[in-house]
Amino acid sequence: MNAPRACPDWRQAGRPLIMGILNATPDSFSDGGRFDSVERATAAAEAMLEAGADLLDVGGESTRPGAAPVAEDEELARVIPVIEALAARFDCPLSVDTSSPMVMTRAVEAGACLINDVRALRRPGALEAAASSGVSVCVMHMRGEPGDMATRTEYTDVVAEVIDYLGARLGCLREAGIPAERILVDPGFGFAKTHEQNFTLLRRLEELATLDAPILVGMSRKRMIGEATGQPVDRRAVGSAAAAMLAAERGAAVLRVHDVEATRDAVSVWRAMRAA
Repeated sequence: MNAPRACPDWRQAGRPLIMGILNATPDSFSDGGRFDSVERATAAAEAMLEAGADLLDVGGESTRPGAAPVAEDEELARVIPVIEALAARFDCPLSVDTSSPMVMTRAVEAGACLINDVRALRRPGALEAAASSGVSVCVMHMRGEPGDMATRTEYTDVVAEVIDYLGARLGCLREAGIPAERILVDPGFGFAKTHEQNFTLLRRLEELATLDAPILVGMSRKRMIGEATGQPVDRRAVGSAAAAMLAAERGAAVLRVHDVEATRDAVSVWRAMRAA
């Protein structure tokens, strides 16, 4: 068992933090099957940290549109050995991308300091598991499940409705005893949102400041980037880095990305401009 690493002070980092994506899955939309062993995952983690990642996010269940649920035992088998290996080798904060209460608990025991849940701790027992873990949590906006979310894109005002949803979840987290300094929010780019709605969210991202919680964004290599650039998944690094920079400009505290070096350079240029 590894003790959880201390997570950054999300509100006082002074710059957007870069979260490297490490999917221990066979079917994720961008890197499915690439990190299907502890050795490959560890090598990928080392490369991302050398490129400038501040923390790593390990997931064992694909949440791409149309994805099927993964059995809890399978998710545990994918995720826990990777987190244990990373915690033993690297001195960096680790996040677990999961909605399973059991995976949350076991991942924290293995060394994770952040629970990143696309379902916003709505599964039975998830809120309790997160509250008792003592680590940070990130709750995301999504309608339905990955298998049907593409059909749930009717909004009157997507930004207002995302804010209302996340505000309600923040209330539940506070009632469960999770302190504000441990909570982040994610507007859920690509989850139950059309191309236009995704870019409306990006343009108006500053409005999420009313939630008074650090914002984590994940647009890396997603369909919104492909539709904007016309590029296939494996050629979306530049578009993704541009989107990350625009999110940073609008107040994002954490940038969840596949292409760490490209994102680091884009944010460095933006920060140099601000400092001039």
